Amino acid sequence: MTQHAPAVTPDLFWETMVAFQRSAALKAAVDLEVFTRIGEGNSTAADIANAAGAAERGVRILCDSLTVMGFLTKTGSGYALTEATAMFLDKRSQAYLGSAVDFIMSPQQRRGFDDLTNAVKKGGSSVTGDASMDPDSEMWVSFARSMAPLMFPTAQAVAEHIGFETDREIKVLDIAAGHGIYGIMVAKRYPNAQIYGADWGNVLTVAKENAEKFGVEDRYHTVVGDAFESDFGTGYDVILVPNFLHHFDAPTCEKFIRKLDASLAEGGKILTVEFVPNDDRISPPPSAMFAIVMLAATPGGDAYTFAELKQMYEECGFSRNEIIELQPMPQHLIISTR
Repeated sequence: MTQHAPAVTPDLFWETMVAFQRSAALKAAVDLEVFTRIGEGNSTAADIANAAGAAERGVRILCDSLTVMGFLTKTGSGYALTEATAMFLDKRSQAYLGSAVDFIMSPQQRRGFDDLTNAVKKGGSSVTGDASMDPDSEMWVSFARSMAPLMFPTAQAVAEHIGFETDREIKVLDIAAGHGIYGIMVAKRYPNAQIYGADWGNVLTVAKENAEKFGVEDRYHTVVGDAFESDFGTGYDVILVPNFLHHFDAPTCEKFIRKLDASLAEGGKILTVEFVPNDDRISPPPSAMFAIVMLAATPGGDAYTFAELKQMYEECGFSRNEIIELQPMPQHLIISTR
């Protein structure tokens, strides 16, 4: 019996090469609130187009593409949301994540990938004249407003792993607080917690808005300035470091950890949230692929393995480091204590 080798196709090459078309289709759908229109009961291209103020032909082609991609289903001329799309892309859902495209697909985020070849040659971002580290940069304000919904599941999980009695008085520092959600979720779980959000002043306006929204504004304080230069004060029982260390090389991270150590109370702990790939650096996919985001966007950042993060903290005197999966989100929590 003749055995044939599996067919070899260029599908992966083709799908990857045109991936920008798929993300552009998703962004157009979010911009036009197509998923929300369908969730409201508009099922045909004509109905969706009328509700969205768009051309019927354009909506028909867009919705057919979204159906091919798996965001919609189609029966006859009618479109419907999938279960996942209804949860995450219908604006009426409390789990709505569509606002994240405003930051992830912004020109500032794409520009590093526009010249990725030179970033690979250089070993770090080839972007010059980067204003993202400017205290008045609007990029991080956009991040704070766009990405907050995406942070809720992770922030809630982190608050559940603080490890203190919930009625205890605790002082909490939230590094690069941005939207403030991490500190705010701790405040919701710990009614006697005082939260100090550290970030640039224009970004912290978003955090303060969210603190008021969640009813913890009387316990939410701000530390304005560059994280490497600001005086955080002392006596913190918990220091939150969410999605921060990956922007910098290991020596810079260790320098910053030592600064945090000086602000900890006796028995305090540092809770770090990161994309943490396995030691093979190719799994799990979301964490492994985050490394190339840092290559495109930063001079020396990376997606660090747990072994690397553990070494950083041990070099700074934190002998106990525990890693916790934050499923279903792709990130991990590292709890470091002396």
